[in-house]
Amino acid sequence: MSHEAEQAVTEIIALPWRRSEGDAEARGALRLADDGRAGAAGRMKVLVACEYSGRVRDAFIARGHSAMSCDLLPTDVHGPHYQGDVRDVLGDGWDLMIAHPPCTYLSVSGLHWNGRKCGRAQKTEEALDFVRLLMNAPIKLKCIENPLSCISTRIRPSDQVIHPYQFGHDASKETHLWLFGLPDLVPTKFVKPRMVGRMPRWANQTDSGQNKLPPSETRWKDRSETYAGIAEAMAEQWGGELRFTGRTLDLFGDAE
Repeated sequence: MSHEAEQAVTEIIALPWRRSEGDAEARGALRLADDGRAGAAGRMKVLVACEYSGRVRDAFIARGHSAMSCDLLPTDVHGPHYQGDVRDVLGDGWDLMIAHPPCTYLSVSGLHWNGRKCGRAQKTEEALDFVRLLMNAPIKLKCIENPLSCISTRIRPSDQVIHPYQFGHDASKETHLWLFGLPDLVPTKFVKPRMVGRMPRWANQTDSGQNKLPPSETRWKDRSETYAGIAEAMAEQWGGELRFTGRTLDLFGDAE
């Protein structure tokens, strides 16, 4: 990861709480969209936190919802986007939040560095605090998404584990979902793997099971983007009439 990328990740999880100027124009445009669609059947106001690709945001917009992405980075695709600290907008009356907190200091694959690099363990604690803040946001319907991470051992186990190959992509990527008021995502299209001996492998994997994506300055960004099939499933399955499932977070115990 480049120095600039690591700095961006560090900033978004930095404590204590801070405000940023952000993009007032994006928030204003979203309010206008809300006003213009008031009373539309099934319309939801959706916040996609820690997203710069616009992929999940645009999937909801395509279905008639008012959605805005938010990240410290600018959006890759033009659309409603708040460039700034997500904590600035958590209280803006959202019906649903889908959050992708940075996994750099949370992912199980990188935790071995905590004992080797000075200060890295503290960044993991700050990242966990940021996840807790998102989980406790005043939004009834929430999904927190991350790869295999210490969230499951330090806060609580995930509710669902999915892979892109369940949603039409020839790719394997273990993705964990922590769900609040939301049902599990239903797989939409299974892509069969190739078999290497008796081991299943998908197109993004080497025969030994490693990710094929070569090292680069943008590798962290490329790997963090939500697969389109998963984004479409979220919008299709969570974008309609939903009944609150009663899943809530108890930071001192399991989900109720």
